[in-house]
Amino acid sequence: MQFQGRKLRHEFKYYLNTHEYLSLSQKAAALLRMDSHSPGREGYGIRSLYFDGVHDHSLHDKNNGVFAREKYRIRIYNGSKDHISLERKSKYGDYVCKDAARLTHREYESIMNGDAEILSKREEALVQQFRTALVHRAFRPVVIVDYIREAYVYDLGNVRITFDKMLSAGVNTVDLFDEAMVLREAIMGPLTIMEVKYDSFLPVHVRQIIETEKHVRSSISKYVICREARYRHFKE
Repeated sequence: MQFQGRKLRHEFKYYLNTHEYLSLSQKAAALLRMDSHSPGREGYGIRSLYFDGVHDHSLHDKNNGVFAREKYRIRIYNGSKDHISLERKSKYGDYVCKDAARLTHREYESIMNGDAEILSKREEALVQQFRTALVHRAFRPVVIVDYIREAYVYDLGNVRITFDKMLSAGVNTVDLFDEAMVLREAIMGPLTIMEVKYDSFLPVHVRQIIETEKHVRSSISKYVICREARYRHFKE
């Protein structure tokens, strides 16, 4: 599907209990291949720093069910400085698209020190739009989202099935590389978040593997969940 010239993907999310996760994970591992980031079945670490405006419009847009919305984040994998990714996730109802660009560690540090001018010579539209959000829309870092992702892919339909575990919020810092970071569990209970993404269609046998008809879709935002967890931490 195309929207304003952008290619959109379907995205559906589900909460799974421990039994459901173990069953679906085993089925996915038997028939699909793990994605390139995965060193093994346990998955890999994802840590994202989300940005929002002074009026928290990204937070309120999600909570109010606004049809078209977007979020900026900087993401790293397994705590490494070698791959720092600036991302913008845009959502249009049940469809999503993601734009990404690499950042250097020096660029990241300058952004965190409040100096976005380091990005002024970058040519990518995403980087310049992010710079505008920082300079003219007063975007600032608001929360760190941390979890382990177990991911499987299937070429036909460009399918991606992920199981996100141990969702936690950084509560004492907004620096992705802070060695003294304190993480607080963000979801009560042993729940896993399953996300199913695909382009124009979901192959029948993949649909059968993940048993979508047996699970209730949820409007899940790890960003919102972790904002709330961080808020609870400071209220206690």
